[in-house]
Amino acid sequence: MSLLTQAYLLEKYGPRLDIEQLSEVLGLAAGTIYNQISAGEFAVPTYVHGKKRWADARDVAEAFDEFRKQAA
Repeated sequence: MSLLTQAYLLEKYGPRLDIEQLSEVLGLAAGTIYNQISAGEFAVPTYVHGKKRWADARDVAEAFDEFRKQAA
């Protein structure tokens, strides 16, 4: 996992990102993210805590690394 990407996400968003923040980072609409999660197709693992759905910043950084590998 890219430590630079992880450090950037941690600095800007903290250790976890909610759906709105994921939407901003990934350039996807929040509805699209919810649809992909429901279909089991979302690239980043998420979990529910309280009444919100979250993703760990480390998992988001790993997803970026995977996107880069797929593009190459």
